[in-house]
Amino acid sequence: MRGDEEGAKGLDELRVLLVDDHDLFRTGLRNLLEQEGVNVVGEAENGEAAIRLASDLAPDVVIMDLNMPGAGGVETTRRLSSLAPLSRVVVLTISADDDDVMNAVMAGACGYLLKDSSIQELIAGIRAASEGESLISPQIAAKVLQRLRAQSKDIDAAETIRAELSDRELQVLKLIANGKDNAQIASELFISPKTVKNHISNILMKLQIENRIQAAVYAVRSGIV
Repeated sequence: MRGDEEGAKGLDELRVLLVDDHDLFRTGLRNLLEQEGVNVVGEAENGEAAIRLASDLAPDVVIMDLNMPGAGGVETTRRLSSLAPLSRVVVLTISADDDDVMNAVMAGACGYLLKDSSIQELIAGIRAASEGESLISPQIAAKVLQRLRAQSKDIDAAETIRAELSDRELQVLKLIANGKDNAQIASELFISPKTVKNHISNILMKLQIENRIQAAVYAVRSGIV
């Protein structure tokens, strides 16, 4: 499972792999990231190349396009989640479509940003992913969660959550689903950030899900938030 490791790496220590089928976009993105001190260890033009390079290079973070020939970004993310579980995927795409977001998140992506995001937003997404956090463009997150809340509730999911989680873990899960980061959760519950990380690790393990975005989706679908 993708957990929270002790000690955050600096940008120059993070190993980043770029996956996009447009050569000019990859080159431009690489230049921008390297100017900010990011260590870009490789580039892949499609999903198959991404799988091979992830195996060889062991990147900390994979920046993933969705629409590529052959294995698309969702399928590649799903395969990476299984084959390279320590490589965290941040989707960078032109699509704000609800289904694309949901499919990417449920495939294991721990970040979802649009290509019109600033380089600072992308770097924030890289940092968040490397630290076991998550970052989704706010307009996308709000739209997806609103759609989920409008759907019928998953009673089985609600029962599982209440049966598996302690009261404190349930509090943490609800705050995750409301978009709070670890520091905000720690402040609201008067506990340390390290304790928050421990609670999140326990939540993911007990609910058998991979990351906090999936936890938020699961919680909203259950109707507990």
